[in-house]
Amino acid sequence: MAELNWGVFDLNLLVVFDAVMNERSVTRAGARIGLSQPAMSHALARLRHLLKDELFIRSPHGMMPTARAEEIAAPVRRALGDLQQSLHAPAFDPAAATNSFRIAVDTYSAMVLAPAVVARCAALAPGMVLDIRASGMLNVPERLDRGDLDLAIGAAEPDGERFARHRLLRDDFVALLGRGLAGAGRALAAGDFAALPHVEVSSLSEELDFLDRTLAGLGLKRRIALRVPLLSAGPVLAGAPMVAVLRRHLAERLARDHGLEVRPLPLASPRVEIAMHWQRRVDGLAAHHWLRQLVAGVAQAL
Repeated sequence: MAELNWGVFDLNLLVVFDAVMNERSVTRAGARIGLSQPAMSHALARLRHLLKDELFIRSPHGMMPTARAEEIAAPVRRALGDLQQSLHAPAFDPAAATNSFRIAVDTYSAMVLAPAVVARCAALAPGMVLDIRASGMLNVPERLDRGDLDLAIGAAEPDGERFARHRLLRDDFVALLGRGLAGAGRALAAGDFAALPHVEVSSLSEELDFLDRTLAGLGLKRRIALRVPLLSAGPVLAGAPMVAVLRRHLAERLARDHGLEVRPLPLASPRVEIAMHWQRRVDGLAAHHWLRQLVAGVAQAL
């Protein structure tokens, strides 16, 4: 027997074959799969030509399968079932999930979002593993492309249409007053604000270019008294009459943790967007979709 040319074989013909095999009627089989009787007859003719067999013979009891049709019926049914199952998006059960996800976060997201994401995930998907990494030294687009990262969260924007994006937060900047300054009860004037001893967070200093430009336009300049890593900012302000300028959600987190006070800036503040990004090729993965919804829900609740 000549070998079939699978490059031109129409798999829909097997759907027609399976329907006729089950219904033993071309009309009923067509109604079952949504094809007209002429289309069914044409499909059967093509399949008979390709397989070099009549496959079905009309009889008083309907379309009776030939020996060849009986022989291939079970393998065709299994193959169609396996194909349908492989193409059907499986239901995702977070309680039973054991997926592992690698997430890159910037400094802000590590403090503001990551703890709540981890807590929510642990409660809903206790078998899931989250590998959260600092994004500062990573080539995030390249790692997303390679599959070394599943999700990136932060203010940076990977370039290219191959990346999907979902906005999580928009944050302005505020003043975080150290314990010796808190409770003064009066609004900060630009001159008084600039004259205060400022704590600058070393990893976030570039975010404050807007502040220095605006103050310079007023003939003012911040007095930087100390530069510290972010992890030291809260404890330092808890024990010193200094001020730091941070994005609102981060400042509020440190204020809660260290008994500090958040005040509006005495000048206009830009708003910074925090978003999550991922490679579009994983859009349809049920577990990844669930994780994205979880992160979005955490951000919305802040």
